[in-house]
Amino acid sequence: MSFSSDIKQELNKNSNLANKQIVKQELLGYLKSGNTSVGKDKKIKFSTESDYNINRFSKLLTNLDINHKIDISGKTFFITIKNKEIGDKIDQIGQKEEEKRAFIRGLFMGAGSINNPENKYHLEIILANSEDLEIVKKILDELGINIKTLKTENKTSLYLKEGEEISKFLALIGANKAVMKFEDIRIQREMRGKVNRLVNCEAANLNKTINASIEQIGAIQKLKQTGKFNQLEDNLKEIANLRLENPEMSLIELGKLLKNPIGKSGVNYRLKKIVELANEI
Repeated sequence: MSFSSDIKQELNKNSNLANKQIVKQELLGYLKSGNTSVGKDKKIKFSTESDYNINRFSKLLTNLDINHKIDISGKTFFITIKNKEIGDKIDQIGQKEEEKRAFIRGLFMGAGSINNPENKYHLEIILANSEDLEIVKKILDELGINIKTLKTENKTSLYLKEGEEISKFLALIGANKAVMKFEDIRIQREMRGKVNRLVNCEAANLNKTINASIEQIGAIQKLKQTGKFNQLEDNLKEIANLRLENPEMSLIELGKLLKNPIGKSGVNYRLKKIVELANEI
């Protein structure tokens, strides 16, 4: 089952339909979603492949005593309503916050989807009419959701690509279990990201250490081959011999092995001096 299906299953189980105004607002959201259309016969048709979705829509209609017909074609469910059945029962978007939340919930149930957050963050709601785009965006802005809009010749939609905003949206429509699951996945993703960045950083530092060590060893060998090594100061000879014996060690580790231990900067200075002397030959 997809993440979207899990959310719609959870919302379908919300049986709090006592408040008729809330029911009307959620139904209005369905009617303005991209899966709702009005045919030439003036009949309203809603289609979905989600049985949880069709059940929820049917509950809302039944609650308001609106006659409707459910058909199935392949994997797709259809609900058909005569326009006169809606009449003035559903008129405009409510003004109270709870009513606006119900409207947005209906929109998401009607034509909303969320990608598996383990792969990427993407929530999208498709609208039936482009005229409603700015209206819906304004409502979500008022409810604290910074949603983006998309309007093309073939599609009108709203979308979110940020994990925090998607989490806030799920809480807004009442999908509390989905919020917890989403946040759990989001935390795991962020932790994996931090670990990967740390590993990459360590790998980069290791490569840097190895490359520097190769250069230093080459310089030391050049000094030995040309007879210049014995002319070095004792402190340079000591660090050079340690580097030859420990090609993989970091500067800090080399510094600790000296008779008189020194820090990273001191070791780096001595090895750079060796490289410079070799380059002068």
